[in-house]
Amino acid sequence: MHKQPKLTRFSENVLSKYQIYNSIFMTLPFDSISKTGVLLPLFHEVCKEGFSLKQNPTEIVETFFENYQVNATEEDKLELLFHFIQYIERQVVLFDAIEDASFSNVNNMDGVGTMRSTKETAVKENKKEALKKHLEDFKVRIVLTAHPTQFYPGTVLGIITDLAEAIEKDDLLLINKLLAQLGKTPFYKQEKPTPYDEAVSLIWYLENVFYHSVSDTYNYIQNNIFDGKEIPNEIINLGFWPGGDRDGNPFVTTEITLNVAKRLKKMILKNYYQDIRTLKKRLTFAGIEHVISELEVILFDNSVNPDLNTMIPLEEFKGKLYEIRNLLITEHQSIYLEEINDFINKVHIFGYHFATLDIRQDSRVHHNVFSQIVQTLQENGSTLFPNNYLSLPEAEQIEILSKVEDNVDISIFKDEMVNKTLGSVKAVKTIQEQNGEKGSNRYIISNNQTAVNVMETFAMFNLCGFAHNITTDIIPLFETVDDLMNAEGVMRILYSNEAYKKHLENRKNKQTIMLGFSDGTKDGGYLMANWSIYKAKENLTRISREFGIKVIFFDGRGGPPARGGGKTHQFYASLGPKIEDEEIQLTIQGQTISSNFGTLDSSQYNIEQLLSAGISNELFNNSNDIISESEIQVMNDLAETSYKAYSEFKSHPKFMPYLERMSTLKYYGKTNIGSRPSKRSSSSKLDFSDLRAIPFVGSWSQLKQNVPGFYGVGTALKKYEDNGEFDKVKSFYQNSDFFKALIGNSMMALSKSFFELTEYMAEDEEFGEFWNIIHEEYLTSKRLLLKLCDYDILMQSNPVGKASIDIRENIVLPLLTIQQFALRKIQELQKEDPINEEELKIYEKMVTRSLFGNINASRNSA
Repeated sequence: MHKQPKLTRFSENVLSKYQIYNSIFMTLPFDSISKTGVLLPLFHEVCKEGFSLKQNPTEIVETFFENYQVNATEEDKLELLFHFIQYIERQVVLFDAIEDASFSNVNNMDGVGTMRSTKETAVKENKKEALKKHLEDFKVRIVLTAHPTQFYPGTVLGIITDLAEAIEKDDLLLINKLLAQLGKTPFYKQEKPTPYDEAVSLIWYLENVFYHSVSDTYNYIQNNIFDGKEIPNEIINLGFWPGGDRDGNPFVTTEITLNVAKRLKKMILKNYYQDIRTLKKRLTFAGIEHVISELEVILFDNSVNPDLNTMIPLEEFKGKLYEIRNLLITEHQSIYLEEINDFINKVHIFGYHFATLDIRQDSRVHHNVFSQIVQTLQENGSTLFPNNYLSLPEAEQIEILSKVEDNVDISIFKDEMVNKTLGSVKAVKTIQEQNGEKGSNRYIISNNQTAVNVMETFAMFNLCGFAHNITTDIIPLFETVDDLMNAEGVMRILYSNEAYKKHLENRKNKQTIMLGFSDGTKDGGYLMANWSIYKAKENLTRISREFGIKVIFFDGRGGPPARGGGKTHQFYASLGPKIEDEEIQLTIQGQTISSNFGTLDSSQYNIEQLLSAGISNELFNNSNDIISESEIQVMNDLAETSYKAYSEFKSHPKFMPYLERMSTLKYYGKTNIGSRPSKRSSSSKLDFSDLRAIPFVGSWSQLKQNVPGFYGVGTALKKYEDNGEFDKVKSFYQNSDFFKALIGNSMMALSKSFFELTEYMAEDEEFGEFWNIIHEEYLTSKRLLLKLCDYDILMQSNPVGKASIDIRENIVLPLLTIQQFALRKIQELQKEDPINEEELKIYEKMVTRSLFGNINASRNSA
């Protein structure tokens, strides 16, 4: 029996179910205003009609109250609006749960991009041996970051999981109870989480999802591609940033880093203990039972008390599992062999570390720290650095940095940041001793601009007792357009340095380089950021090959297109032969974690999509992956034109005031969804360079303007239309998978825009002209993207993705209206003298509360 079209499956399994369960949800009495569920649909209709009539949010809210709450007091009105927010937040959760429950019905779990499809293609093309050989080295690393644009607390995550299961089984009684529970469960925290709290929240995904989905994928590869034989490669690695990412987060301490590493080990041992308990029920055979019992006791003791430190060495642990497997094969007819193999594979993949805890710090912080280190050492009589070190030219500083070695006493440094920075280096050694080298063996230098930035980090390790045997990858992160252009020169200096070259030899001649999207897009706009990264990858591949180094690219892809997200696997499948592709490494954050990896089905599907993208690029390469010289000229021109337009827009005198006063920018810090401050410096003045990418991108998303995902694209395409050369861009689009992926993701950003929401700003005395500039670029971008793709509507080739976006945007329309209504009220109140502080506080709370549902509905908004 043939499957119905994907859109039909989506309509039946997601849309229809949402309508049914939402109607149940709306009748549940959660509060004293029993009519909230009845009034919300009416308010929704008033919003839709109001925007079609070009009413502003204030007029829409007032129209609703005039028609449906004639005698309501101001207090009653505000209370009802807060109840609407509460309901809509939970409608988003309900839709999430239904999408999660329907994932395997809507998506073809054996279709294109899955491992089964990849294996069958390889067999068909007589490339199975080549596929095996490739998988012996190829890896995908998924890194969960400390950028929590996902605010659901653990209690709500548990409800979503249970709700998805109940929906899958059509268990109406349980669904009803869970919806009632959802209505009464708090969604937000009164206090900001600590970095440790963030880590605990994300470890939930490791133990409940990745532990199973990663091993299931690995087992499939072993059984169906390697014919049951052992694979000399984990293939899938997990990385982890909460507790290790110090960039702009003053709350990350050495103690927190060590505690997060301890927690990771505790939770992997807990999962092993649960598995060993299950195995114990099955493996009741002579010669095996006592080995299982020994492992059960030691796993229980160490998972309950991680300070016990009585776990046997990892290789000895594996040895006991191999002993059990050999006995099963030789003496017990291989009964339950599949189960013991699954457990062995988990231990092979996750070790005692579960996920590698990355350390990250900004190069500017490092530089200041290093200056303090040099001065303090000199004051304490050290001769490691000459007196004039800080004024020496870069080349001479690098020469000194490449040779220093010591095991400094951290207590001699009085500066807090020096202590934290050196403390994190020392923590790496401690974690490696307790969790194995993979527990923490990557140090990322964000905002890396020079070779000195890398060598200062290199020297810090050697000053902390590593004695030129640094068991850690030092990873420069090139972020801005200028840094991406200079990256090749930086790496040439490093590759030419004898000490650094020796370090790379110890690291198997592999160099990981991180390329950031967030600050790249913020700095240079959508097209320039993506193209700069592509070119940087080509240049860095070329120079690395020249020096005999295997370069591995780590992408700070984030969630939305504006931060490099969107249909990520399409980018990886479109890399040409000039870009090294032995590993795919990328960050996953916020709602992208829950939407792409929140359930076993979605997690396994998206892991396989990434694996298949890397395999496809290597084994099933096609001509669409190679960009011709004439197309490079077109792309260079598009990027430059776009960059100029975006730079002019960014330097507009109203750019920062508009974000500060007309958007939700300053409210992100009040949501208590993350431990980090929303900007890098502590000054009261908001400076663009200090502004973090999440509140920056997120604020445009809340405005439904999504500027970072499209601004400059329309201007660049219009240049070709005006010159009568649009066919050049069209030909490029048809011939290049890279350009197709780029355009497709920008189209997603446009699809999530809704300028009717803020159309009232066009009449604003101060910001009207600025709003019109944005709107004009939106209209131009939308028109020309449709023309480029020969589409009638945005995202025409992805009807299911578009349908999901449309429903989500429809759900939060009243929420967006309330948010804009509250922002307008705040602007009015701030003009009064004196300001009614109490009333102001209420509307500011309304804005903050409205952020949550919008963030989660967008799924990749920041």
